[in-house]
Amino acid sequence: MGSSDQHAAPIERRQAFYSGHVQGVGFRETTRRLAAGFVITGFVRNLADGRVEMVAEGTPAELSRFMAAIAERMEGRIRQVAVDARPGTGEFDDFQIRH
Repeated sequence: MGSSDQHAAPIERRQAFYSGHVQGVGFRETTRRLAAGFVITGFVRNLADGRVEMVAEGTPAELSRFMAAIAERMEGRIRQVAVDARPGTGEFDDFQIRH
């Protein structure tokens, strides 16, 4: 019922594949900058097939807010997003662009 409840929240991993006009438009940099405003870790990278992959870990609520911010900022660029949610692993220290 206080801030300690937030720390006890389970960590979730979301892997999202964005398609549309998502490469060459600053999608990765925008996502990295947005991530700085959220308590999340993970990475974003371009895929050879023209999609962008984003893997992020955090509380479900924080991840939902982060993904909503991406959708809002990149509106008109994203045609489709496929998301897979699983338990988090805690393997990331920060959020970065991978090449």
